[in-house]
Amino acid sequence: MVILGIDPGYAIIGYGIIDTSKKDMVVDYGAITTPKEDSLPVRLEAIDASLKYLFDKFKPEVVAIEELFYFKNQKTIIQVAQARGVIVLACQKYCGNIYEYTPLQIKQALTGQGRAEKAQVQYMVKAILGLNSIPKPDDAADALAVAICHSQTSPSLNQNKV
Repeated sequence: MVILGIDPGYAIIGYGIIDTSKKDMVVDYGAITTPKEDSLPVRLEAIDASLKYLFDKFKPEVVAIEELFYFKNQKTIIQVAQARGVIVLACQKYCGNIYEYTPLQIKQALTGQGRAEKAQVQYMVKAILGLNSIPKPDDAADALAVAICHSQTSPSLNQNKV
């Protein structure tokens, strides 16, 4: 199964693609970035176009996306929420099989501890996927963690479907 994991954001959207049917599960990972000098509509359009490219190229069967958590900066949360809306819509248009996971669920799936530190999660991403180093940027490692979380959850038992 080809899984696209997404760490939503506004300026940086992490993505990680794994194929659970292959020994070397990592297909690709990286980040979609939007220039801060661009207007909100232009940035949202760029996110949609970049996701369409990923769907066309890798044809994921499932999307796993991290749920938003509370931000202290009110302006940032609104922009991230708008970007996340575009991300969810694009995933629905191009795939339609979307699951959401909280940061706690992701940490629990990868480390066995829902309150694990970011470094522990990154180390487990590296170990589980047999990588030589922790994926960079951090957003890509986070997206791979979301994909791994989904791969360890039976879809027939999954209550996180959007």
